[in-house]
Amino acid sequence: MMRLTLALLTITGLAHGAPATQVAWTPETQELVKSGDPGRGEKLAATCAGCHGERGVSANSAFPSLAGQLPTYLYRQLHDYKDGSRVNPLMQNFTSALSDQDMADLAAWYSRQPPPENSKAADPSQFEDILRLVRQGDSKRIIPPCRVCHGKQGQGEQIDTPRIAGQSATYLEQTLKAYHDGERHNDIYGRMRLIAEQLTSEEIRQLARYYATLQP
Repeated sequence: MMRLTLALLTITGLAHGAPATQVAWTPETQELVKSGDPGRGEKLAATCAGCHGERGVSANSAFPSLAGQLPTYLYRQLHDYKDGSRVNPLMQNFTSALSDQDMADLAAWYSRQPPPENSKAADPSQFEDILRLVRQGDSKRIIPPCRVCHGKQGQGEQIDTPRIAGQSATYLEQTLKAYHDGERHNDIYGRMRLIAEQLTSEEIRQLARYYATLQP
């Protein structure tokens, strides 16, 4: 059943057209990200501290924490901001002067920083309803389990599926809403948009709260 669900999701995703991101994961691009220089990235990150924290843990819940994030995901987001695949005037202004090497170095540094810590673990009884979506998905709405792509603990998997465990609930909720409303569209083949479009406002809120309580 799950293979069928994922197949349907992929087929339906093709209706959104070509990948919204312009990053192609060629061997050369993967090697560039893998060989990023964290020391140089730390120097570049000095201008990012105001929003994302000195070591990538944001004090403002509206801005994402970058510490411990997958380097491939960070690289792609920076690239998407620069070429306009992901729209944010502040980030587009910042990334406009970055080279591919700069982005790889920033990704390398942030990915090596300790992710934000949670004071307490998620209480399964508090999220009993939403855990069905996380673990089983909803085949009637063509929604795969969240953990298929994001991992059992929200740690992120595959080449650039982000770590969402420990991210602020505010940021996660606004991100899901942006996908739901079509305001964000740099997801590959529109898959996150397809999923988010099927979610209710309460499901979005609960998913954001659940993943925010997980320990990365």
